[in-house]
Amino acid sequence: MKFSFVTLFSSIIEGYFQDSILSNAIKTNKISIDFFNPRDYTEDKHNRVDSPMIGGGAGMLMTPQPLSSTIDNILDTSKKAHIIFLTPVGKKFTQNDAKRLSKKEHIVFVSGRYEGIDERVIEQYADELFSIGDYILTGGELASMVLCDAISRNIDGVLGNSSSLDEESYEESMLEAPSFTKPYEYNGKSVILDYSKGNHSKISDLKQKLSMSKTKFFRPDLYQIVKQEENR
Repeated sequence: MKFSFVTLFSSIIEGYFQDSILSNAIKTNKISIDFFNPRDYTEDKHNRVDSPMIGGGAGMLMTPQPLSSTIDNILDTSKKAHIIFLTPVGKKFTQNDAKRLSKKEHIVFVSGRYEGIDERVIEQYADELFSIGDYILTGGELASMVLCDAISRNIDGVLGNSSSLDEESYEESMLEAPSFTKPYEYNGKSVILDYSKGNHSKISDLKQKLSMSKTKFFRPDLYQIVKQEENR
């Protein structure tokens, strides 16, 4: 899987891939990353990539030419590139999206800056628009890293133990059950007793119930979805 980042600030992103799981994924050729800076493609004599908004409004907007030229350059060499814009108006990104997108060959993340991107660029090039939550960031780089991480870990071979995906939160619309490690007692708190008895069937049933309880408490919206699915 190839990931390309269209960004004015590649240094924000690069460091994230220098350690841990994603670093190993690059070393073993499970994923690859590259960066494209729209400033390198601008035709403005002052090297600008932004301009005031037509019709008024606070702040500056990324202009169409630098971004269009950048994306055209990517598409010239990668006809299967799947282009994703990170924007607060996009669909909220979910685990199901991460699993689906992990089957793509090449994903391009376009990160906006300033007050956003000229809408004509989005209309022309976007395959999908995503948001990571109902709040505003200063740029799309953090959101693009979130998507890349979530997608990458669903690619075969990226995680050392692929079975760890099976019990993660959101796999069945529920949060993951509580987990523990040694020591069995710490600061006066004990591990749930049945966890340590080795009865895997009983542990599985217990985790299912605890997962349901945790979802009901922390994410009542997801809990309602689970209950609706059970009643179908």
